[in-house]
Amino acid sequence: MKNIRNFCIIAHIDHGKSTLADRLLDFTGSVTDREKQDQLLDNMDLERERGITIKSHAIQMEYTYKGEQYILNLIDTPGHVDFSYEVSRSIAACEGALLIVDAAQSIQAQTISNLYLALENDLEIIPILNKIDLPSANPEEVTDDIVDLLGCDPSEVIPASGKTGLGVDDILAAIIERIPPPKGNIDEPLQALIFDSVYNPFRGVETYFRVINGSIKKGQNIKFINTGKNYFADEVGTLKLTQVKKQEIKAGDVGYLITGIKDAREVKVGDTITDAKEPTKNAISGFEDVKPMVFAGIYPVDTEDYEELRASMEKLQLNDASLVFAPESSAALGFGFRCGFLGMLHLEIIQERLEREFDMTVITTVPNVSYHAFTNKNPDEVVIVNNPSDLPEPSTLNRVEEPYIKATIITKADFVGPVMSLCIEKRGQITNQTYLTTERVELSFDMPLAEIVFDFYDRLKTVSKGYASFDYSPIGMRASKLVRVDILLNAQTVDALSALVHADNAYTIGKKMTEKLKELIPRQQFDIPVQAAIGAKIIARETIKALRKDVTAKCYGGDISRKRKLLEKQKKGKKRMRQVGNVEIPQQAFMAVLKLND
Repeated sequence: MKNIRNFCIIAHIDHGKSTLADRLLDFTGSVTDREKQDQLLDNMDLERERGITIKSHAIQMEYTYKGEQYILNLIDTPGHVDFSYEVSRSIAACEGALLIVDAAQSIQAQTISNLYLALENDLEIIPILNKIDLPSANPEEVTDDIVDLLGCDPSEVIPASGKTGLGVDDILAAIIERIPPPKGNIDEPLQALIFDSVYNPFRGVETYFRVINGSIKKGQNIKFINTGKNYFADEVGTLKLTQVKKQEIKAGDVGYLITGIKDAREVKVGDTITDAKEPTKNAISGFEDVKPMVFAGIYPVDTEDYEELRASMEKLQLNDASLVFAPESSAALGFGFRCGFLGMLHLEIIQERLEREFDMTVITTVPNVSYHAFTNKNPDEVVIVNNPSDLPEPSTLNRVEEPYIKATIITKADFVGPVMSLCIEKRGQITNQTYLTTERVELSFDMPLAEIVFDFYDRLKTVSKGYASFDYSPIGMRASKLVRVDILLNAQTVDALSALVHADNAYTIGKKMTEKLKELIPRQQFDIPVQAAIGAKIIARETIKALRKDVTAKCYGGDISRKRKLLEKQKKGKKRMRQVGNVEIPQQAFMAVLKLND
C-alpha cells in the first residue's frame, strides 16, 4: 500500500487540467502512440466539442521512481462552477490534489473554491504553474499570488506546460514524495466508497470505488449500506485506459465493480460497499445529497414519448448523479418532468445529451429556482414553489422567501465599476471588496439566486471583457416582494411561460416578454392579443395582426409531389410547436424569456 498514490487535479475552467493529465499519461507510458489524442480522458463528444470536462474521469498509471514501482490513481475533475459536486466526490477519494493555475490568467474564483474543498478534506496540495510557455505568461507574479494564497514556499510551486510536457517529471516526483500513501487496514472488513457510476447498456451499472479498508474479491457477496441491498461481484478490476480485470482489489486502491445492476437508482454515489457476511460497523460519512439550484420543466415534443423520456432520464441520472427529476403536467405541454439542475450550463448539457444520446426532442420551459411561500392561514407552514403555477393566490399570500447566494467575483481593477453596476442591477448588495494585488480585486455580493440563473454569467463576461471569474455558494432564504407574471395568449393563460419576478421589475419584464412573443409567434388567420398579467390586472399588451394571405396559393396546379413536399416541410416545422388553445407557439418562444436583454 505504501507504493499507491491517489490524487486529483483541481483548477478553474480552462487552466489546462485535461491537457496536463494527457502529458502525465504519456510520460508514464500509460497510453500507446496509437491511442494518443488530445483531452484523452474526456470521452463524451460534448466534452471534446466544448473543450470542457463534464464528468470526472479516473485512470491508473504505473511509474518507476528511484528503482521502485508506484501505482498512481489520477482523477481528472471538471472546472466549471456547476459541477463542483463532481469535484467534491473526487476529492473524498484522494489523499492529494494538484492545484493548477494558469500562468497567464493567475488565480480565479474557482481555483479558490476548489482549493477550500480540498483543504477541508485535509488533502496535500501540490501547486503547479501551467502554461508558462505562453508569450503572455507572467510566472513570477503568479507564483507570488500562489504563495500568498497557500502560504507555501516559492520553491514548492512547480512550473510546467501541458502543451510541451515541461515539468511533468517534477510533478510525478512531487506526487510520490509529497502525497501520503493511503491509510487503511487490509485485515478489517471491507469498506469502500463509491465516488462515481457509469451506465453501460450491455453490462448494467459500472460502479467506481475506492477501497478504504479490507479488500474486494471477484465473486464476493457484497452489500451497499445506504440502500441495504446485497449483490454478487461479477467482475472487479482497475481502470487503465481500458478496464483491466483483477481477482482482488486491496485497501487504498481504486477500481471498478460490475454486479449486473440494471436500475440506476440502486447505486448512490457516496454509498459504502461492504461484505454481506461480515459488514463493517461504520459507513463512510461526509457525502450529502446534491442540492439542485435551478429548476425547469422538460417535456417531450410528442406526448406519446413520455415513457421513453422517463427511461432516458433514468439512464442519464446514472451518469450524472446530480440530475433530479419528478413528473409534472402542464395545460400547455401535456405530461413531462420537473427537473433540478446545478446551474444553466448543466441544464444545457442535459438537454443536449438527451437529444444526442437518446434521440429525444424535448421542450424546456423557463428555468427558475425554488421559493418558499407562506399563507395567511398558516404563516409558519412552508409551501415549496418549484413552478410559478404553484404559488398561492396573491390574496392569501403572507410572504415569499427566495434563495440567496454569496457571489465572489475576481476581476481586474479597471472593471470594478461595470461589474458593480451589473450586480446592483441584479438586486445584489456588496458585502466586501478586497484588493488581492494592485491589479486584481475580489468583490463579494449577496444576491438572489434567481437573478443569476439567466444571463448573468454572459453579461459579466461582457462587461469585464472576459476578465471576471465568478463563483457562488448558497446562504439561505430571505423574504422578497415577488409576484407571478402570467402570459395570456388569446385570453388563455400559458402556464409554461409564467415567471416569478420581483415586484419592481414586473412591469418591465411583462412589457419585454409581450414584445418578444409578438416577434416570435407566427401570424394566424385572426388577431391574437398577447397580454402580461399579475393576478387579474393586465400590465402589458401587444397584438399579433391577422394574416391575410393564403399560404397554399403558390402550389396551385402542377405536380402533386410539389404540394406534398411543401406539406412535409411544414409538418417538420410544426413538430416543434405546441397547440395552445388555437395559437401555435414555437420552441424559441419558451426560451425567449432567457434572452430578454438581447
